[in-house]
Amino acid sequence: MRRTRWVVAVLVALAAPEVAPRAQAETVEERLERLEERIEEQDRIITEQQRRLDKRATETSAAPAAPAASPDTMRVYWKEGVRFETADKAFQAHVGGRVQTDFAAFSESDGFKDAFGDVEDGAEIRRARLMVEGLAYERIEFRLEYDFATGDAEAKDVYVGLVDMPYVGGIRVGHVKEPFSFDELTSSRFLTFLERALPNALAPSRNLGVLLHNAVLDERLTWAAGAFRNSDAFGEDQDDGGWAATGRLTGLPWYDDGGALVHLGVAASYRDPQGNMQRFRARPEAHLAPDVVDTGDVLTDELTRLGGELAAVVGPAWLQSEYIAALAQGSGPDRNVSGYYVQAGFFLTGERRPYKKESAVFDRVRPRRSVLVGGNPGPGAWEVAARWSSLDLNSGPIRGGQANDLTAGVNWYLNPLTRVSANYVYSERLDVGSINAVMMRVWFDF
Repeated sequence: MRRTRWVVAVLVALAAPEVAPRAQAETVEERLERLEERIEEQDRIITEQQRRLDKRATETSAAPAAPAASPDTMRVYWKEGVRFETADKAFQAHVGGRVQTDFAAFSESDGFKDAFGDVEDGAEIRRARLMVEGLAYERIEFRLEYDFATGDAEAKDVYVGLVDMPYVGGIRVGHVKEPFSFDELTSSRFLTFLERALPNALAPSRNLGVLLHNAVLDERLTWAAGAFRNSDAFGEDQDDGGWAATGRLTGLPWYDDGGALVHLGVAASYRDPQGNMQRFRARPEAHLAPDVVDTGDVLTDELTRLGGELAAVVGPAWLQSEYIAALAQGSGPDRNVSGYYVQAGFFLTGERRPYKKESAVFDRVRPRRSVLVGGNPGPGAWEVAARWSSLDLNSGPIRGGQANDLTAGVNWYLNPLTRVSANYVYSERLDVGSINAVMMRVWFDF
C-alpha cells in the first residue's frame, strides 16, 4: 500500500511544473501523511469493531440455551378455586369447597303445633365441604369430597374413573350420585332455592357403584346408567344385599348458542331395598323444620322409581319441572307414592341461567357485572323465583301424609362464587296444619 502511495506521489511530482518543485513536493508529502493517518484511524476503528463482534459471538455460543419447558412442570393458578396443571395438561387438579350458612324463623298453626310441636327458630352450617378433583395421565379422573357440617366427615362424591372412552364415554367407580332426577343431579352450589323440592324424597342420591355416562350428537343427547349397592352417609356398604340399577336419558330438542333451550328427560330405577324395607319422608322446604310426611318402614320386596323432567331457558327467564313416582311391591297390594314440582325464575339484571350440556343440569350463575370486582363493578345478578311442590305418601295401607309447599325466593349473586339468598316457604300438611318459614343463606363456593 505504501509503495502505491509513493508511486502516485512521484507521478504527481513529474507532472507538476518546474516552478517551485521543493514546495510542491512538500505539499504532496503532507497530503500523503494526512491520508495515511486517516487510513490508519479507520483501520483501528474497524479492528476494534471486529474484536467486539468476535467477543459477542464467542459469549453467545458459550452461553447455554434456555431449557424448554418440561411437560411435567406444574403451574398453579386461580380459577374459581385453586388449580394445578402441567404444561402438557396431562395432570390437572382443582382444590375447592363450599360453605353455606343458614338462618330461619318459623310460625305454625295450632294444628301443626299439636302434631309436631313448636318449631324453634335457628341457624346452622348447612354445608361445609372440602373437595379435590382432577385428571391424571390425561384419561383418569378422580374426585374426593367430604362434608363436615354435621361434625363428622360424611362421604359425598368419592370416585375414580376413565374419560373419553370409546362407545361408553366415561366410567366412574365409587360413591356417586345415581343418574336420577334433574333436581338431585344439579349441584347444591347451583340450586335456586335453599332446599330441593318435596319430591326429592323419592329420588335416590349417592350410593356405591359403577356408572357409565356419555353425551353425543354435539352433547344434545345424554345417557347414564349404573349398578349400585345401598350405602350409608359414610360410603359404607349396608351388607344386606340391597342393590339398584338406575338410568337416565335426556335430550335437547331446542338449543341455540345464545343459551335458549328446551330440556326433556326420563329416568328409571329398579331396586331391591335394604332388608326388604323402604321408608320415605320429607321436611317442608326448610332444613331446620321437622319431617311432616313419613311412611315409616314399609315391607317391600321390589321398588321401581320413575321420573320425568322438563326444563326451559328463554332469555332471562327459566322453567323447571319434574314428576317422580315410586311403586313398591310386596306381600300385600302394590303401593304407589308420587310427587311433582314446578319452579320458575327471572333474572332482573338480564343474565341467563347456564346449562351444562355434558351432564344435562343447570350450572353456575355468573353475573354480567360483579359487585366490587374489576374496573367496572356493577350490581351483581338479581334473580326472583317461585315454586309449587307436592308430595303424596298416602297409598293403600301406607298413610305417610300429603304436603304442599309454596316457596318464593330472591337471590343476589355478588360474583360467581358468592351469593345471598332469602326464601319464604308456606308448607301445608293436609288435614293437620301449616307452617311458615322465613330463611336466609350466605353461600360461598370455590
